Amino acid sequence: MRILLAAALLAGTAAPAASPAIAQTAPAPILTTPDAKDVWTHAQPQVARVTHVALDLDVDFGTKTLAGSAVLDVLAAPDAAQIVLDADDIDIAAITDPAGKPLKWALGPKDKDIGSALTVELAGARQIRITYRSKPGATALQWLPPEMTFGKKKPFLFSQGQAILNRSWVPTQDSPGIRQTWEATLRVPGDMVAVMSAEKLSGDKGEALPDGRRQFRFRMDKPVPPYLIAFAVGDLKFKTLGPRSGVWTEAPMLDKAAKEFVDVEKMIDAASKLYGPYRWGRYDMLVLPPAFPYGGMENPMLTFLTPTIVTGDRSNTDVVAHELAHSWSGNLVTNATWSDSWLNEGFTTYFENRIMESLYGKEQAATYADLDWDVMSREIADAGGQTGAATRLNGEPGAGEVDYTKGSNFLRMIEYTVGREKWDAYLTSYFDRHAFQPQTTAGFLSDLRERLLKGQPELELKLQLDRWSYGAGLPGNAVRVHSATLAKIDTKLAAFNAGGPASAVQPKGWTTQEWLRFLNGIDRRQTPARLKELDETLGLSASGNAYVQSAWFELAIANRYDPAVPYLRGYLSRIGRGLLVYPLYKGLMKQGDWGQPKARDFFAEARPTYHPSTAAGIGRIVAPDAVQE
Repeated sequence: MRILLAAALLAGTAAPAASPAIAQTAPAPILTTPDAKDVWTHAQPQVARVTHVALDLDVDFGTKTLAGSAVLDVLAAPDAAQIVLDADDIDIAAITDPAGKPLKWALGPKDKDIGSALTVELAGARQIRITYRSKPGATALQWLPPEMTFGKKKPFLFSQGQAILNRSWVPTQDSPGIRQTWEATLRVPGDMVAVMSAEKLSGDKGEALPDGRRQFRFRMDKPVPPYLIAFAVGDLKFKTLGPRSGVWTEAPMLDKAAKEFVDVEKMIDAASKLYGPYRWGRYDMLVLPPAFPYGGMENPMLTFLTPTIVTGDRSNTDVVAHELAHSWSGNLVTNATWSDSWLNEGFTTYFENRIMESLYGKEQAATYADLDWDVMSREIADAGGQTGAATRLNGEPGAGEVDYTKGSNFLRMIEYTVGREKWDAYLTSYFDRHAFQPQTTAGFLSDLRERLLKGQPELELKLQLDRWSYGAGLPGNAVRVHSATLAKIDTKLAAFNAGGPASAVQPKGWTTQEWLRFLNGIDRRQTPARLKELDETLGLSASGNAYVQSAWFELAIANRYDPAVPYLRGYLSRIGRGLLVYPLYKGLMKQGDWGQPKARDFFAEARPTYHPSTAAGIGRIVAPDAVQE
């Protein structure tokens, strides 16, 4: 659908010319093998592809839109007549060549999963300028009113592009296999700050404009998958943590976050010693309001984080280690399509655990690995067990935990089989040889066989590589890591499940991981009196730890425990992290006439506070037969 915008938009500020540093960067390679074909994009990169994006946008909180232009550099075959881009509910005003000559274009019908194909007739052009405006309902963007922020005085905006949402505000080829350099200019209200997943060119406070707004300029001179283009605008403050790291957030959260993440420089050093140099310059973090839908997002140079990990005891900094590890597995070497998302998430979960071991010792790392095994076991059981198709390492946008947990256990099995020294040497080489490139499962296995196995049939048989990569369930050579710390929790858990008093649990000083082991292990059938004793003794409903509350509410829901419902209702309206709220809606939907009306009512009430991706996920839970927009 073609929509002509106001003349003011058409006459908007011209997008900045590509900087020399970016212009000289060689285009990143693409994969042309059949397994690298991305079904989640309209793009035809072998015909014509985007190599660089230059954004020039006005951020309008009043209309909840971004308006301006995107200049795309195009690498095309000599006979290419057109380029196909991804767009999802973007209003296109005009598309021109560098001289301003209009180019013919067509916006195809919207596919409910992947949006529309935006086809542009190139007419020989190798750079195109798209003038456009995003819509208020853009799926990558969440516009928060002041009451949903920590400061309660100013609104907040952030983007979340993974997996295929950035096409709702950036008209480009939105595929992880089509890496692009990029730059951006954002104009925002004068009392607000913009940050992006790129190098800052205009300082922390930006540049004052005559109309009272502020302008912020950014540059990413390394080719990245477009889902990693990210930004936020709000009443943001910054605190330095080290020579290459710091934290952005609103003032009420700043000191808490800085104390929680004090070890980030050590994490960067540990990661670099494991698998090669950190190649992104700075590693800053942004703690977002509670509506942020994930634990973290590995946006280069600026990891986005949920505030639910800021618990005061640093027991959830494994999330920071995970997002940092993505600087190698995911950002440096990227799954070519979302069918191979385990190459991002499984590698990163394994790498995360190695960082935690390096900094805090084997036992602490073992607690995370042991809990991951619990998560994996539940996921596999829920997905059909050893024969369930959804237990294979072949995900899609929005895939579950199997890619994380089974994928990391696959790599741990290789480490235990070939030895850590050989495995680490291989991984270091792997990240270096495939840096800034896409990868497929078949490509990884081929590389592994050539570089590590080197034609050893006995080792091939022992590793069961194809069984892990393409088969359902969990192979028999999986390695379980046991935690002595959690074994002590298991002893207390057994006593409680045998009828012991809640007062004997004595959880003082427990980490989040110890709490989760205990709460998730409690027998699911409990009496109201037993639940009351547990809640009043341990302070579960009113806990300040969002992980603890979520695990407790799962148990309360399973037993239709009414006293917890008011706390549950408030929690679901306050927390937007999918990992914590999805199980609660699923639990309510299993509770028939008691739970299903609550699930629908609570969702209707909380939906305005959720990111579009979280809202869509919950919608599929509470109304599985409805068409989700």
